Amino acid sequence: MSVESLRRAARESVSGLPRAFWWLWASTLVNRLGAFVATFMTLYLTLDRGYSATFAGLVVALHGLGGVVSSLVAGVMTDRLGRRPTLLVAQASTAFSVALLGFMEHPAAIAAVALLVGMTSNASRPAVSAMMADIVRPEDRVRAFALNYWAINLGFGISAAVAGLVAEYSYLAGFLGEAALTLVCAVLVYVKLPESRPERSAVGQGFAAEPEVGMGTVLRDRRFMGVVGLSFVISLIFTQGSVGLPAAMGAAGFSPAEYGLVIAANGLLIVVLQIPVTRFIEHRDPRKLLVASALLAGYGFAMTAFAGPLWAYALTVCVWTLAEIVNSPTQMGLVVRLSPVHGRGRYQGMYTMSWAVASLVAPLMAGIVLDRLGADWLWATTGVLGTVAALGYWLLMRNLPEDAGSGGKGEPAERAVGGKAEQAVAVEAVAVVGAGDARSVAAAPAA
Repeated sequence: MSVESLRRAARESVSGLPRAFWWLWASTLVNRLGAFVATFMTLYLTLDRGYSATFAGLVVALHGLGGVVSSLVAGVMTDRLGRRPTLLVAQASTAFSVALLGFMEHPAAIAAVALLVGMTSNASRPAVSAMMADIVRPEDRVRAFALNYWAINLGFGISAAVAGLVAEYSYLAGFLGEAALTLVCAVLVYVKLPESRPERSAVGQGFAAEPEVGMGTVLRDRRFMGVVGLSFVISLIFTQGSVGLPAAMGAAGFSPAEYGLVIAANGLLIVVLQIPVTRFIEHRDPRKLLVASALLAGYGFAMTAFAGPLWAYALTVCVWTLAEIVNSPTQMGLVVRLSPVHGRGRYQGMYTMSWAVASLVAPLMAGIVLDRLGADWLWATTGVLGTVAALGYWLLMRNLPEDAGSGGKGEPAERAVGGKAEQAVAVEAVAVVGAGDARSVAAAPAA
């Protein structure tokens, strides 16, 4: 491929997205550049503070529990208060709690503040996803979610390397650095991002009012809750990359440095392949993509049972990383399509909770299986889970149209070409995106 072809592909990958999306993307990147606590919590507690691995595990679990609790609360706040205030409160609170954690001395205080950090740091996710769905055209959402996921991994990869050097100097400096960068995100949100929550009054008279959306609505939505359940299963699989894989490699005689080398392939491949792969998949049938990614994830991890030399472990990481690259933006696009316009925050909160719960369950699952049955059984379990997830996606989506979106609650209005619903969406788009980007959204064809 020529240099000019690469440039053209890069331009096409980032073109057509509203300015507000890029400010949101920038805030995501800056936020992940400061991801110190989640990465170094265990090392900080065991090496720097001298606590036991059991206490460190408890604190990490409390951090994850905070994310579970805040997912639903933040989803409700996103719908009721708006995306912008929720992001501002969540990020400012995260900055304060992270800085506070660095000064805690008593074990109980450390545990309590870690719970608070988990709650505040996870609270921004439903608002970010809902805002992205608000400001990006339906046909561009998979690409937008992929770019955001790319920013998350790029920021995390850079922060892991830099934070490791910072930790050698001072863990407190790492906590304060994350707090400062999170405050920068809060300022970006406040100054650059207009509120994007769709207002019912923007539709005008003559249009049917959308029913009120509560958490009961979300729980009764069987198709969406099926997606949440499948997301939980997929999360159990992917989390083994940071839970089961290091434990199994350690038991096989590999050093932490060798595990770090292997897992680095995950971040590197995401940074290199996320955008070109997304260009390949963004207009393809999401049903086939989700089924294929579930199988790749499950059997990619299952291949670890046959890995011997270091390169074989790296090869398995490459397989399930490809599944991650395909699954993440495709599933996020599906979640948006199944979400009512005025309930996106609650729906995103429930979806976020599936990942948070998996982060609690996956370590327990890995520990029990590894201790009682051995590593081969853990990898066989991931293969079974991948098969279950693939079958679940096929059953869940088999009655959807080819675009897998027109049957959802959020999309029919956007697809009612020429009718009142289309006019309503155009008016709503003008209202939520802002003067700078309204023209391009209102004039966009129906997806």
